[in-house]
Amino acid sequence: MSGAVLSLAGLKKTLPGGRLLFDGLTLDLAPGSVVAVMGESGVGKSTLLNLIAGLDRADRGDILVEGVALASLSDDRRTVLRRDRIGFVFQAFHILPHLTLAQNVALPLVLSGGPAGLSSRQAREMLAAVGLEGRGDDYAAQLSGGEMQRVAIARALIHRPALILADEPTGNLDPETAEKILALLVRATRESGAAAIIVTHSERAAQVADRRLTLSRHGLA
Repeated sequence: MSGAVLSLAGLKKTLPGGRLLFDGLTLDLAPGSVVAVMGESGVGKSTLLNLIAGLDRADRGDILVEGVALASLSDDRRTVLRRDRIGFVFQAFHILPHLTLAQNVALPLVLSGGPAGLSSRQAREMLAAVGLEGRGDDYAAQLSGGEMQRVAIARALIHRPALILADEPTGNLDPETAEKILALLVRATRESGAAAIIVTHSERAAQVADRRLTLSRHGLA
């Protein structure tokens, strides 16, 4: 698909020991599109996100982010692409405990060489956008699971990535907060011309997507 933010073609992935997760997986995501990926536990939804982010390697097939084939990149260049062009909301949050919330959220900007003062201001604005206004100087130990989820989402969006990968982004949130966070994810995707994949078990979360796909060993349908 010409102009796709993400193109997957013929992906195959097996686990150590030989269990097939999926084969023949193909997907194109246009700018501004939001796709929900559903499926049974253990089918490989989180693994698929890790493949797209270049954190894992497929057995076969092609992954292109903004036309760049991940397989053609060195480890260092893949790290730079992931840092600059991909926003990842991990299920395990990965909030660094020794940094303040503002420092955690600003990390993608700082790693890209952004000015410290500007990065800090943008981080505090993003924290406010996810309902954590005035919490920039707090630390992860002071947060609930839902609050850490919101910090992770703020960090994923701060650098206006081309591709947003969200692994159960509302899993620790109450329904009202989940609705607001999903609206923020969709709005950020559409306004910046990015594309987003939301992996979820939640029917309500999946409803915000343009397309809802189910992952199985035969691919996405």
